[in-house]
Amino acid sequence: MAIQPESRGVRHGGATALVLAGLLLLAGCNAEPADGGGGERPTPEPAATGTLEQLARKASCDPNVQTDAAELRQANCTTDEGRYVLTTFATDRGLREWINEAKDYGGSYLVGRQWVAVGDPDVVAALRGRLGGTVETASPHHSGDSGGGGSEDGHSGHHKS
Repeated sequence: MAIQPESRGVRHGGATALVLAGLLLLAGCNAEPADGGGGERPTPEPAATGTLEQLARKASCDPNVQTDAAELRQANCTTDEGRYVLTTFATDRGLREWINEAKDYGGSYLVGRQWVAVGDPDVVAALRGRLGGTVETASPHHSGDSGGGGSEDGHSGHHKS
């Protein structure tokens, strides 16, 4: 059951719940750094900008649009590297509020200006080469009842790279 946080001046509705459901399906509970944790990282290219379709094109994705709302647009993408969810936002604030809520579920996020891509760490790392941006990872704050049991062991908190 999803619980909506207190409204902070931004309209949250079914679109947010739908995006979070997509996040859960694709991101799982993996909290490893998207770069594999080894060696020095190259300086990332500046983050790409544009519409959902423009970003998808840069990422070599034929977007399967799932949500088309005023606050955000979301598409499922599949490339040679794997599956991910690409979401664009009407405002920077909307993006940051969405990420802050989504991080409670763990996962790997590639974040640009008014967009985020969510997927497995290897997929996010490959997308970073095409779209630029910043990788953010998070461990789930609770283990839930999804059948896998889950564990808080090794909880590493939030990371930015």
